[in-house]
Amino acid sequence: MAESLEHLIDRLREVEAQIEAAFAARATDHDAKHAVERDAVGKPCFKADALRRQKVHRKTLGLARVPLPTLLTMPLIYGMVLPLVILDVSISLYQLGCFTAWDIMRVKRSDYVVIDRHRLGYLNLVQKLNCAFCGYGNGVIAYAREVTARTEQYWCPIKHALKVKGSHERYRDFQAYGDAEGYLANSGAYRERLKRGL
Repeated sequence: MAESLEHLIDRLREVEAQIEAAFAARATDHDAKHAVERDAVGKPCFKADALRRQKVHRKTLGLARVPLPTLLTMPLIYGMVLPLVILDVSISLYQLGCFTAWDIMRVKRSDYVVIDRHRLGYLNLVQKLNCAFCGYGNGVIAYAREVTARTEQYWCPIKHALKVKGSHERYRDFQAYGDAEGYLANSGAYRERLKRGL
């Protein structure tokens, strides 16, 4: 007999939890191996000797060796900072107003926007700048996605008729397309879960 969809989803969540635990254990082993510590506020930092060993591997800037197409695209890359900052501020204001009004738990921005690779001693100044840009850009997009996913869960937790590529984690629990009874019966429960941060 085939397993129910709910049972498969429960099994998937159990495996996801095991994967997260394995990643956490690997990170702990990695931190010990590479002398990563935590400062007073929990940010990663290195012992002085570990940082010294990293700096041995740092490459010089070498801008003369940068291929011309890369140099030409730099304004396009760093030009994205302005739209990202606008998105960041807009999403923060949006959730401050809307999520407060709807009485649902707000998304913690610092869980998504993480900029810490500039502390790595083996990166030169340009590499650190690039890493800060990517950490910020991907973090803002992930933050905006979670705010939008919670909005969708609040207003329209219904799956699409067509397959959606790269759907957010909340999507799999939404009501089936065309299931009017399920939608009406469960809309309140979706909203209540958001109030508890689920």
